[in-house]
Amino acid sequence: MKQIVALAGGVGAARFLDGLARIVKPQRLFIISNTADDAELHGLHVSPDLDTVTYTLAGLAHPAHGWGLAGDSFQCLQALGRLGAETWFQLGDRDLATHIYRTERLRQGVPLSRITAETCSALGVRAKVVPMSDDPVRTRVRTPRGEIDFQTWFVRRRAHDRVLSVRFAGAAQARPAPGVLDAIRSAAAIIICPSNPIISIGPILAVPGIREALRSTAAAVAAISPLVGGRALKGPAARMMKSMGLRASASQVAELYRDFVNVFVLDRRDANLVPEVTAMGMRTLVANTIMSDLHAKKALARAVVEAL
Repeated sequence: MKQIVALAGGVGAARFLDGLARIVKPQRLFIISNTADDAELHGLHVSPDLDTVTYTLAGLAHPAHGWGLAGDSFQCLQALGRLGAETWFQLGDRDLATHIYRTERLRQGVPLSRITAETCSALGVRAKVVPMSDDPVRTRVRTPRGEIDFQTWFVRRRAHDRVLSVRFAGAAQARPAPGVLDAIRSAAAIIICPSNPIISIGPILAVPGIREALRSTAAAVAAISPLVGGRALKGPAARMMKSMGLRASASQVAELYRDFVNVFVLDRRDANLVPEVTAMGMRTLVANTIMSDLHAKKALARAVVEAL
């Protein structure tokens, strides 16, 4: 049973994968998650994108936020605040258990990929979710105020600072997590989820060997635009692209992926971009990419799988 490989960021990717896991056997899914957003908070190793995907596939994610756990409380965070600790990053009480477990296992010398497999097994996730690398890679954002780490820019400063460039510290020395390259090479199909192309998919592609494997695989590769009508449905992608001198357009996203993508998925509102994307050598699929409910998630996933 050949696998369907997906490259994933956070909330947007998780919503799509929720639909995908309902139309194909979850055991067929091999999900490569961005870990360049990882951070150490209160002495704990936090992996926001990994956890968002895992919690969503486990049916535990907060339905409105898309991140964190449904029904979680924040008493520990409130107690930390009373002690004078920084509380700008929201960590729920049950969510903390994941980070405590991950941190302890890392200190024991266990690689992140194995810890992720343990977490998925404990939560009943049947898809295989893996970090892009067991080696540390961190997104650094260059702003007019200087370079800052990603979570400080995105959460603490609410993405207000203009982004001049980004770099992925440690990427050049990182190795793909075990099984990643083999999964890409032998895949039945590959899907780039609707995630920020710069800071969610970009770090995965920056790990040596991954982009090359995508270029050489025999599998068809589809990418879903995270932009609709020049705007991001979730997160700062459009604003970030503009400040970096790129066009805030689905066709610009296609341009960033043109060396390895065969099928590019546009929202119906961007149907006028079909000729531009086709001229890049890609087939296009025009569909409803706004995943407002479970029916929409499944419909999009089904359309992409059929196109592949």
